[in-house]
Amino acid sequence: MLHPLGFIHGRFQVLHNDHMKYLLAGKKLCEHLIVGITNPDTDLTAHEPVNPDRSSLANNPLTYMERKRMIEAALVETGIPRKDFSVVPFPICKPDMILQAAPEDAVYYLTIYDEWGREKKQRLESLGLTTHVMWERQQKDKGISGTDVRQSILENGPWQTLVPPAVAQIVEELDLQKRFREVSDSGS
Repeated sequence: MLHPLGFIHGRFQVLHNDHMKYLLAGKKLCEHLIVGITNPDTDLTAHEPVNPDRSSLANNPLTYMERKRMIEAALVETGIPRKDFSVVPFPICKPDMILQAAPEDAVYYLTIYDEWGREKKQRLESLGLTTHVMWERQQKDKGISGTDVRQSILENGPWQTLVPPAVAQIVEELDLQKRFREVSDSGS
């Protein structure tokens, strides 16, 4: 039986093929999927001792709106009707703000690879939210990372094979190689 409302979240810096596996697995579990974009802006980003790199500027080069555009384009490209999903900012790093952004009647889908995944599960459950772990694997089995994609774009590697076609088009339109080079050169 499908949950009426599912919620899934991530930074999606850059949306890649393994993110799509995660999003599509969540969509299979619910009628309407809400995709929460974490670290949507600097005010809603905080240092996380369990995963300190996730808050650095170098690891968050895309705006909320750019990531939203990528997610919407990639999900529609797979044939999911636009009415069957929403994309919203999600302040996972600000636990006192989560309930302002997240519906209490949703089921929160998670994947766990490390202590940060376990921390997010605990954080959501401590707020009385229902969680569902889609899978738990070792970090070495995680697959593609946003860092891998950003590095491949920066180095002019074969990054197009790592992302959905709709995302590749957006990456090129935004000239992200230039932006990543500027971030890299500035040492941020």
